[in-house]
Amino acid sequence: MKKDLHPEYKLIDVRLADGTVVKMRSTMDTETYVSEVDKTNHPFYTGRRQYVDTAGRVEKFNRRYAKKEK
Repeated sequence: MKKDLHPEYKLIDVRLADGTVVKMRSTMDTETYVSEVDKTNHPFYTGRRQYVDTAGRVEKFNRRYAKKEK
C-alpha cells in the first residue's frame, strides 16, 4: 500500500440534535461534528410528515406556463 495515500482516521465527537454526544471514527478535520438531524426529529423515525408549501410553486408554474387568453 502506498504511504500517505489515505487520510487520517481518528475519533471525533458527534453531537446529535437532542444533545447526545457520541464518539465515532471519521476522516473529518474537526474534533466535533454537530448534526441537525437524528432519530428524534427525522420524519422516517418519528412518523410525522413535514408538508412543504407547494402552493406558491404551483401558482408560479401556472403563471409562467398557463395558456394566454385571447
